[in-house]
Amino acid sequence: MAKVIFGLVGPLASGKGTVKKYLEQKYHAKDCRFSTILRDVLDRLDVPTSRENLQKVSTVLRRTFGEDLLSKAIAKEAADLDADIVVIDGVRRETDISHLLSKENFILIAVDADPKIRFQRLVLRNENAGDDKKTFEQFLHDHESEADRQIPTVMKSAKESVNNDGTLEDLYKQMDAIVQKYMK
Repeated sequence: MAKVIFGLVGPLASGKGTVKKYLEQKYHAKDCRFSTILRDVLDRLDVPTSRENLQKVSTVLRRTFGEDLLSKAIAKEAADLDADIVVIDGVRRETDISHLLSKENFILIAVDADPKIRFQRLVLRNENAGDDKKTFEQFLHDHESEADRQIPTVMKSAKESVNNDGTLEDLYKQMDAIVQKYMK
């Protein structure tokens, strides 16, 4: 069986992490996240891993070493992982996947959900410092950040899309159909 690399793109709290976990649990997928590299840098520097700090370190690294720096690192990591399915979580920019687009085994999946549902998820999970205190207006404003501005454009280029407004079972059925389509 040939390796398949699924890239996940979608707005904040759309369910990309849930899709990733499902693929890991059911299909033994291994994952790569752009934010892991950034979190590692911030952790080593003893700087809080807030959304703002993740965006700052990403910007500095990309401006200093090239816009496709993280894309190169993720493409290499995905290729080196010993797994039939690799999931790349957190695709935000076209340059994030520039080193993967030419690969036949790369499938970009757009994950989306209603903004009000996504806001409730973001507050509940409190993944980044301060998420649990955000207002809906602040949440919508976060979509205008440099890190998130290109997401709608990148989503349009996805080969597959899933809607995460429903139940987990609905989401899982959509993902099972996608996996069956590409795992030959």
